[in-house]
Amino acid sequence: MRAEKQFLTNEYVERLNASPYFIATDYTGVTVAQFEELRGKLRPLGAEIHVVKNSVFRKACEETGVGEMNGGLAGQVAVVTGENEIATAAKVVKEFGKSIDRLSIHFGYLGEERMEGEAVNRLADLPSLDVLRSQLLGTIQAPATAIARVIGTPATMLARAIQAKSEKG
Repeated sequence: MRAEKQFLTNEYVERLNASPYFIATDYTGVTVAQFEELRGKLRPLGAEIHVVKNSVFRKACEETGVGEMNGGLAGQVAVVTGENEIATAAKVVKEFGKSIDRLSIHFGYLGEERMEGEAVNRLADLPSLDVLRSQLLGTIQAPATAIARVIGTPATMLARAIQAKSEKG
């Protein structure tokens, strides 16, 4: 392998090792300005997208032990990697793809698990991890709140009765 290709392969090996996931997209027809806009939307999420040559990325995947690409790398491929959760990055890519009607998700990897484009799109439809945590916390707290309300009701009613009696005279 030529030195330039080996350098690029090493760079992608580092990116794949640093990221808990990656999403492979087809960016055919996306302009440079649109691509930069997508990069700007991914940056605050701790994610980035890079155009990669298929042979270089295939070799990087082999070196990191990600698994067989099964012909998934065809056409113009850009790869999204990130530090945080896959759902938020997938949501941005999916919504951006819909808005320009050109960008599509081929497949993704979460850890060592391959997900087809449909599975990544389903992940994009999920709420963020923070929203899920708050929903779970609300569900856990609901019974405790109800119990506290039931326990406090007789004391509240007694206090109102005493206040009413004292106001009457």
